[in-house]
Amino acid sequence: MTLKPLADRVVLKMVETEETTKSGIILTSAAKEKPSVAEVISVGPGGMVDGKEVVMNVKPGDRVITSKYSGTEVKLGDEEYVVVRQGDILAIVE
Repeated sequence: MTLKPLADRVVLKMVETEETTKSGIILTSAAKEKPSVAEVISVGPGGMVDGKEVVMNVKPGDRVITSKYSGTEVKLGDEEYVVVRQGDILAIVE
């Protein structure tokens, strides 16, 4: 079974964040909590959403940052995913 998002939705899989910085500083749980890094699993087709044309700017395999409480969590088998609108994605990590 796979998830196929509709309209401007994007399916993400959360990526574990590093607990120490490159300089060796250990991050507390409060520092790691704010933005979340995720990998794009699948992308909806875009098109007309709420009367506006939406062009999808992300593609499968991109790593993105979303706000902590955006989207809907979905469990499929043993994997956990988050379904968000493209507008809830803050940035693409390059």
